[in-house]
Amino acid sequence: MQIVIRTLVGLLGLAGVLIALRIWMAPEEVAAQLGVGVNGPLGIATIRADMAGFFGGAGAISLFAALRNRGRLLVAPFLLVAIALTGRVLTVALNGYSEAMLPPMAIEAVLVAVLGLGIMKLTR
Repeated sequence: MQIVIRTLVGLLGLAGVLIALRIWMAPEEVAAQLGVGVNGPLGIATIRADMAGFFGGAGAISLFAALRNRGRLLVAPFLLVAIALTGRVLTVALNGYSEAMLPPMAIEAVLVAVLGLGIMKLTR
């Protein structure tokens, strides 16, 4: 079971790093896919810094935790994703629901579950 969780955490971490690289290479395209508008160089810089920072940071820490088998390192990415999911739930409560919101919410819920399992099961 530990190997499965470790592998999942590692793959999720790698995906986060790859998403960050994609954001750095094509910030306007990624922002448009996520429903975010970009307004000039400041907007592009913000997408590269904030979005890539979120995905890259959470991904790199998760990947490192999986490689080192250290579940305690997953607390930071767990909190980042849990707060992001909370923001989406808050948006649904305050602004209403759209079908486009379901896939990212489902992905974040799975990430919270996998990272939570990683915190509990990966030791050393």
